[in-house]
Amino acid sequence: MAPLRPGGASLGSMPDLLYPPVIRLAKTLFRVLDLRVTVAGGEHVPRSGGAVIACNHIGYLDFIFCGYAAQPSRRLVRFMAKQEIFEHRIGGPLMRGMGHIPVDRDAGLGSYKAALTALKAGEVVGVFPEATISQSFTVKEIKGGAGRMAAAAGVPLIPMALWGTQRLWTKGRPRHLTQRHVPISILVGEPMQPGRRDKPDAIAAELHDRMSALLDRAQQEYPDKPGPGDDWWLPAHLGGSAPPRRQI
Repeated sequence: MAPLRPGGASLGSMPDLLYPPVIRLAKTLFRVLDLRVTVAGGEHVPRSGGAVIACNHIGYLDFIFCGYAAQPSRRLVRFMAKQEIFEHRIGGPLMRGMGHIPVDRDAGLGSYKAALTALKAGEVVGVFPEATISQSFTVKEIKGGAGRMAAAAGVPLIPMALWGTQRLWTKGRPRHLTQRHVPISILVGEPMQPGRRDKPDAIAAELHDRMSALLDRAQQEYPDKPGPGDDWWLPAHLGGSAPPRRQI
């Protein structure tokens, strides 16, 4: 019997009918809005076999751009997302149709097992290990689940950083979904290879360091600077008005 797809169907027995059209729609919107999306390190996403992508979280659209980074390797990323999204009358069918994994915070073991099933079946699973959007636009303390899953499944753990997505839609700010010409930077780091004997806290600490280094690089290399009165999207340590992490 084939392993179960996170949304309920069998992995490998059911074609991805919904995911590719959604990707094509997203790429069309990128062109219409002239979003300057750049990916560095996309070759680190394996072309076959399971992997866990661990990405920072600065905006509500991060999953779109995180998944986009896997396109050079022709992989579809199955994201772990909160249960409430799957209960939405429009979002729910879309999420299930693309094989994403619901996370019930009151029953986390089931979500963890579903992710392991996907990984062992050769899927790429996407995780935002900070759990919530970082309003400071720095990497918050991360949870250990991404490392534990990668170690248990024997698959690589791939750090990733996004920058610029917060300018489109983030927590506590108005949406700017029609804003044009926004640069979006996606940096993919070299894979980590956590083992079953590695301590989860040590894996999480190294992952945090790698994600932070990627984010720092993305911020330093970003081609845009805030205009007058528009520095809300820049972190405090770079002179912006985003709240420092310790105040959130």
